[in-house]
Formats: sequence, C-alpha cells, structure tokens
Amino acid sequence: MGYPELQTLRYDQTQPELVAASTQAIENLGWELVNIDADKDIIEAIEATDITACFGFKDDIVVRITDSENERLVDIRSKSRIGGGDLVKNAARIHGFIDALDGELAN
Repeated sequence: MGYPELQTLRYDQTQPELVAASTQAIENLGWELVNIDADKDIIEAIEATDITACFGFKDDIVVRITDSENERLVDIRSKSRIGGGDLVKNAARIHGFIDALDGELAN
C-alpha cells in the first residue's frame, strides 16, 4: 500500500536549523532519539524509535536532510520492525512528524 501524498519536503532553512527542529520535533512526539549522523557533508540522517501504545512494538524512523542548491530536501521513513502490516500507523507517524517539524520551524 503506497501513500502518494507523502513526498520529499522542501525547506529554505539550513541543515543545522532543520536538524535542530527535527530533533525537537522528535522529543515533542515522545520518540527516542537514537542517532544523528552529522559526519556527512551532503546528508544529515536522524534516527529515532517510537514504541506503539498497544503492544509496545518498536518502530524505526529515519529523517534524511539533503542539501540541494538553494533548498534542503527532507525525506522521512517509518518502518515497523515486526509484522507485515502497520494499520496505516507509519503514514500517520510521518504526518505527525511533518506537523511537529513545521510547528518548530514556525517558532
């Protein structure tokens, strides 16, 4: 099942600003920040884990921020560690992250 509405996001903010806003959004959502890969010049990768309320399953989230000329491209992936279906939880998690990120950038 695909989610065509979930596309690469484009932002004018710098990579450090987007990393800071993404990190704060992750904290606000109550996810566990696992890793920030700041060693690469072109791509920043932020990894987090969300634990589902019902069964306590751990799901993985990766945010990639790529520098592209005058804008930054942000891609978000959410994947369940267990099972084949996610009951649309991964798409909802991505939408929630986008809302939280946009809220942080508006502040």
